[in-house]
Amino acid sequence: MARLLKEIVPEKPQYKDRRFPGSQADWERCLLETSTVYVGNLSFCTREEQVYEVFAKAGRIERVVMGLHKELRTPCGFCFVAYHHRRDAETAVSFVNRTMLDNRVIRVDLDWGFVEGRQYGRGKSGGQARGWRVEAGASIEG
Repeated sequence: MARLLKEIVPEKPQYKDRRFPGSQADWERCLLETSTVYVGNLSFCTREEQVYEVFAKAGRIERVVMGLHKELRTPCGFCFVAYHHRRDAETAVSFVNRTMLDNRVIRVDLDWGFVEGRQYGRGKSGGQARGWRVEAGASIEG
C-alpha cells in the first residue's frame, strides 16, 4: 500500500518572541518540547471559532488564545493555538502554514508556549508589532 502522508519535519521557525525570558539555548529547548503554535497575519475580523475549525484538522486543541489590542481589547491579527500533543503542532505548521483564512495568507510557526500577557499586541498603537498600517487601496475588512 502506498504511503500518502509525508514525514513531518518543521522548518526553523520564522517567528521569534523578542521578549522571551531566557537565552537562545533556552528558547531552542522550549521549541523542541512545545505543543503551541503562533498564528500571524490574521484578519482583525477573524473569530476564535474560525481558527478552531481550521486548526482542529491538525489535532486535538487544548485552547485558542486570540491576540488583542492592549488598550481596546479588540483582535489585532495574531493568536496562539495550544495542542494537547507536540505532533499536532508540527502537523499544523506543516499543513496550515501559508494557507488562506478570511482572505489572508496566514503564517504558522512553533511557539515556545503561551503565558498570560502574551496575548496583547506590542505595536506602538497597542496592536501587532508590525503596526496597523493599511495598504493603499486595501480594505481593513477581512
